[in-house]
Amino acid sequence: RGLARLEVEQAEAIITRLEEELRLQLLPRDPNAGRNVIMEIRGAEGGEEANLFAKDLFDMYTRYAAIKGWKTDVLSSSPSERDGLNEVTFMVKGDGAWLRLEHEGGPHRVQRVPVTESQGRIHTSSAAVAVLPEAEEVDVAIDQNDLKIDVYRSTGPGGQSVNTTDSAVRI
Repeated sequence: RGLARLEVEQAEAIITRLEEELRLQLLPRDPNAGRNVIMEIRGAEGGEEANLFAKDLFDMYTRYAAIKGWKTDVLSSSPSERDGLNEVTFMVKGDGAWLRLEHEGGPHRVQRVPVTESQGRIHTSSAAVAVLPEAEEVDVAIDQNDLKIDVYRSTGPGGQSVNTTDSAVRI
């Protein structure tokens, strides 16, 4: 009887584990899984300290990507006055990048004594992080018959270019 109870308990534990695995397998797969990630980090509130924090976040994410074996490519960057970053946009390429980074988007806040502080007071600053999956390439075909083109010319009391130069075009 004791062996039978032990066997039943072990079987019930296995059944519970298998049910959980099955439930996870039946969840719909993330359509962005397997895609590369485009991240944008901007210094938000906190002035120059926020830009320093944005640089710290960028360094943290690039080191994390290196540890995971992912590649990073900086798409655009705007440095600030004190070796920080006003904004940086970069791509993370690698297997599982989206699944690991998709929830990193949003505001990030830090409270610390910044380098910019001369009296040792604690400042609160933040940075905004946007995380997007890399877009798929899409072929777009525009039929010329679907376009409506309006051309406008300047008007006025005179001058060499009045009524001779198309100064605005709307498609």
